[in-house]
Amino acid sequence: MERLWIGAGALVGMGAVAMAALAAHALTAIGPARLGMVDSAIRMQGWHALALVGCGLWAGRGARATPGGGRVADAAGAAFLLGVLGFCGGIYGFALAGRPVLFLAPIGGSLLMLGWALLFVSALLRR
Repeated sequence: MERLWIGAGALVGMGAVAMAALAAHALTAIGPARLGMVDSAIRMQGWHALALVGCGLWAGRGARATPGGGRVADAAGAAFLLGVLGFCGGIYGFALAGRPVLFLAPIGGSLLMLGWALLFVSALLRR
């Protein structure tokens, strides 16, 4: 699964760059408040792209050496990926459409926090 997390991180990072270009060149008409929301989502997406790549590297090298550590690292990767889709997707949707997608961003944000907690646990499981 480590290649999946590295590949997903690359795609999420590419999406962050694409959204940054879109925000800089095509979204100036949505207003400063909503543009600020897009900027925050871009930053979160970029950071969590790196987290996904790191998760893949950790799952491939360190976590698999410990019983259960690889599964926990994979769960962290899944939480990061679903969290980015929910959190950033919810914020992008709200900023562009002007109305929130019910519970999408809070659930996504909770999944991002869960991903960090699982990554922490997988590091503690290492002997």
